[in-house]
Amino acid sequence: MTAFCIKNLSVRHQTNAAGAALALREIDLSIAGGEQLALIGPSGAGKTTLLHTLACAHRPEHGEISVFGQSPWALNNHQRHALRGRLFLAPQTPPLPPRQRVVSAVLAGRLPQWSVWQALASLLRPADPQAAFDALARFNLQDKLYARVDRLSGGERQRCAMARLLVSNAEAFLVDEPLSALDPTLAQQTLTTLQQEAAARGATLVCSLHQVELARTHFARIVGLRDGRIVFDARREEVTDAMIAALYANSHDAMIEATDSTDIEAAFAAPMAPDIVPDIVPIIVPHCF
Repeated sequence: MTAFCIKNLSVRHQTNAAGAALALREIDLSIAGGEQLALIGPSGAGKTTLLHTLACAHRPEHGEISVFGQSPWALNNHQRHALRGRLFLAPQTPPLPPRQRVVSAVLAGRLPQWSVWQALASLLRPADPQAAFDALARFNLQDKLYARVDRLSGGERQRCAMARLLVSNAEAFLVDEPLSALDPTLAQQTLTTLQQEAAARGATLVCSLHQVELARTHFARIVGLRDGRIVFDARREEVTDAMIAALYANSHDAMIEATDSTDIEAAFAAPMAPDIVPDIVPIIVPHCF
């Protein structure tokens, strides 16, 4: 079964401007159900826009997109909302209400299955605190169960969002930079937990990463994006240091993403271009309206 299939897809930056530049250009990509792949590329490459597009949050300028065999933009609002409920989009900065308790924030992963009254009742009295505790425990965050979200550090908020993913019943995880605020040990643990959960339920995992080496060691398939285009789509063993260096050439990210001393020397030797403007997109979690 194919989870996602996009053909000749172009998407504009979500700036509400008629003349906004294209964030994705003529993308062709097919992702099988249960597959796990990493998206890499310099800042502004289009990784976030691609994840939001797969989550049915951005309507393409042109081209085709199929999600679980359905064309989301040919559906009515109710049908599209139901389709989004099968997806979990985790933004880099989780939109967690600051005054909410962590237990409620985590259990929000079940909102697509709840009625309005169930959701309101769970805010007053958490419906399944044990499930939230167990999910948090997988990220060493169980002691924060009844803490307020605004008392969490950036890294703790990211792990809280990942715990929310665990209590959902999503069939595809679309995760944007989940490790950006984590130390190396927690980053390894978080990525391993995400992959184990996806494998256990046969869910598709698409994860954007700035940590190139983690992408190369943890994912069998790697897609490199730059300037809104796919530069390569290859098996892990086919991705060379030269391909990585070319992907990040003349980008400040090349300094950070260099994978060995040779890449580092090349990054310092190359003339540096101005920062690429990052994707400007709304933070939307389609499964939580």
